[in-house]
Amino acid sequence: MAEVTNELIYEVLKQLQDWMTKFESKMDEVKAELQALRNHSMAIQQDTSNIYTMLGRHENRLDRIERRLEITEVL
Repeated sequence: MAEVTNELIYEVLKQLQDWMTKFESKMDEVKAELQALRNHSMAIQQDTSNIYTMLGRHENRLDRIERRLEITEVL
């Protein structure tokens, strides 16, 4: 079995530090991508809300047109 020396411990710690630096860099990339996905999701939610608002306005206009033309169905 190899003897554990300060130099060996130092080399292992140095490799571990390099690995952690790369890991942190990758985590920053993942965080940026996640933030981009959140922003995209919020934009989709806003677009969907806008579509529902527009559909509501069109439905109201159609109702008014049907009433004026007296083509509404009696329920």
